[in-house]
Amino acid sequence: MSAIYRQQAPAKINLFLHVTGKRDDGYHELESLVCFAGVGDVLSGEIRDDGKITLAITGPMAAGLALDDTDNNLVMRAARLLQNESTTNLGADLILDKRLPIASGIGGGSADAAAAIRLLCEMWQLELDDKTVLRIALSLGADVPVCLHGKTCLMSGIGEEITELPDLPPIPMVLINPGKAVSTPEIFKARDTEGFSASGQWQTDRVFESGASLADALSDCGNDLTLPASGILPEICDVLNALAREEGCLLARMSGSGATCFGIYDTTEQAERAANAIAEHSTDWWVTATKIQSQRAREQANIGASFPDL
Repeated sequence: MSAIYRQQAPAKINLFLHVTGKRDDGYHELESLVCFAGVGDVLSGEIRDDGKITLAITGPMAAGLALDDTDNNLVMRAARLLQNESTTNLGADLILDKRLPIASGIGGGSADAAAAIRLLCEMWQLELDDKTVLRIALSLGADVPVCLHGKTCLMSGIGEEITELPDLPPIPMVLINPGKAVSTPEIFKARDTEGFSASGQWQTDRVFESGASLADALSDCGNDLTLPASGILPEICDVLNALAREEGCLLARMSGSGATCFGIYDTTEQAERAANAIAEHSTDWWVTATKIQSQRAREQANIGASFPDL
């Protein structure tokens, strides 16, 4: 029986997201403080020696991908790119345990692609240089490089510029998605009539000991996509209001291009109490209490261990 390899694909949280410009090729330039949560998808696989790659999707959110062609899934696309780049003769049977909502602003597909890169580089024992891996990651999507990095960082440019920051402690959070997807291109198009935010507003040497100190610092920033996203999907406002109403919520904000929003808390008990109360009243929402993934948890999950310099 062949060995089974596993990689976590943790949810990416944009603690703030500023749109700082737009390039001539149409891509928007961003600046975002990114961390990762203790919840996510899980990718596992077994080696094949015939070069064939298969993908099965299971888990509570698998139904959202049931009608999609698995050949177009980012995991499959990442696998084919790695196979072509390395000219390996090996293949893989992959299983994606889909636990995060689809198209929800927390990097689900991008995190899956990053997990595929880590998993297959380990399975196939590839020795690709960092530049090649970064090129492959960026070709799969703007959020894939930061998900491959897998650590607290400042993301800028179109996603390819990553500045590593001091690790955040395991601050409690609540994540909520209203169960409806929003189109990222549509949101950026709706925002294009507005101006741009200034870059360089975040002090990269900041260290935080609590949810309160982080929330206080984040109050000077925001998410420039919240207004256009909530204009397209008003339920985002309902989610933000639900988070803000619960006792102990220090900050409620949308992540990425939505529709997932997060609340920051000082204690695990506060976060769990808020999540339970909201889930009880909004049974069709995806609600989970979690924590920011700390360095120790990341090492235990082996996230980003293969590519420390990306």
